[in-house]
Amino acid sequence: MTPIIFHIDVNSAFLSWTAAEQLKKGAKQDIRTIPAIIGGDQKSRRGVVLAKSIPAKKYGIRTGEPVANAFRKCPNLVMEPPDHKMYRERSRLLMEYLKSFTRDIQQVSVDECYMDFTQIAWKYPSTVEAALIMKDGVKKKFGFTVNIGISSNKLLAKMASDFEKPDKVHTLFPEEIREKMWPLPIGELFMAGKSSVETFKKLEIYTIGDLAQADPDLICLHMKSHGKKLWEFANGIDNSTVHSVQAEAKGVGNSTTLAEDAVTAEEAKKVLRTLAKSVAGRLKKSDQKAYMVSTEIRYYDFQDISHQKQLTKPTDEENVLYETACQLFDEAWSGEPIRLLGIRTAKLVDSSEPVQLSIFDIELPKPPDEKHKKLNKAMDEIRTKYGKDAVVKASLMKKSTEKKARRYYDKKEL
Repeated sequence: MTPIIFHIDVNSAFLSWTAAEQLKKGAKQDIRTIPAIIGGDQKSRRGVVLAKSIPAKKYGIRTGEPVANAFRKCPNLVMEPPDHKMYRERSRLLMEYLKSFTRDIQQVSVDECYMDFTQIAWKYPSTVEAALIMKDGVKKKFGFTVNIGISSNKLLAKMASDFEKPDKVHTLFPEEIREKMWPLPIGELFMAGKSSVETFKKLEIYTIGDLAQADPDLICLHMKSHGKKLWEFANGIDNSTVHSVQAEAKGVGNSTTLAEDAVTAEEAKKVLRTLAKSVAGRLKKSDQKAYMVSTEIRYYDFQDISHQKQLTKPTDEENVLYETACQLFDEAWSGEPIRLLGIRTAKLVDSSEPVQLSIFDIELPKPPDEKHKKLNKAMDEIRTKYGKDAVVKASLMKKSTEKKARRYYDKKEL
């Protein structure tokens, strides 16, 4: 059976939800019809643009740019403050409505989700008609609009939902890639950030079709694993599956919003180390091990991406989680500034469940593994007794702490 995947994305979510709430309370003007943004403080004009109206887009205003820049482009711009509590409630109501069609839904951010429509497609005359019913239902019930992309995999469904907006349904099946996707600028390819686009321009790659027909070895030479992933996306290749809410709920994970955007891999991996320690601790506390690890990235412009890997044997070890998360990060990161990072685990089993070893596991030298296990066990016992910060890896020490230590020993030597 050919998979049928929907990608459902709220049009300018924060702004649309704010507009719907205002109209509900009697507002006479719909901010979606004028140059308007959701952003920071009105008086100081600080912060960044979180969402914009279509009229604001015509002035060149971009999501993620400083609010001050947006006002320079359009002095008469209307700005409303964010209301994250209201956004979460709107998101919850939307997901509840979508689950009335099927519970095979993977929510990837507050305003978008994937839906595996395969098993219920037979109920409708066509997938497009089903999507239209869904789209129009959202508009009638909640007062805001969504775009729905339809394809046989998540990547193409996501690309389809980004076609003409708002309030549209689009298809992008493999046989439509050449006509609908290849002519688009390379910057419109999912996960192709600014740095990737600049590299492609140097290679004289300007459209998605240019990349699709390029030599993948050349792309990998310049952009490593991320380049390979983008080349696959340009050719419509994506083997990821929709992970429903029920499956995600059975996992253990942790994420953190960064005080300042991480702009280097080194900064990001220090955060991943802390997250790996936290997730490993929670797995041990619940006497569980995980077969699946995923790394989550949210960029400065609130775009989310996650990448996962199946392990050959389950783990609750911090180092295994960290190294796997770093590998996934290297494969997924586009080079853009990072606002949030997360590590999730799934496919959990009891720690006491026996694990079948392969001949390769048996032939591995045992002393190093046992040494690390004993070391990790000792560290866990110290943290349990004296607190989670009683033992800290040197790589996670803050520079300020290191400077204080150097000043202390310098004085001692004097």
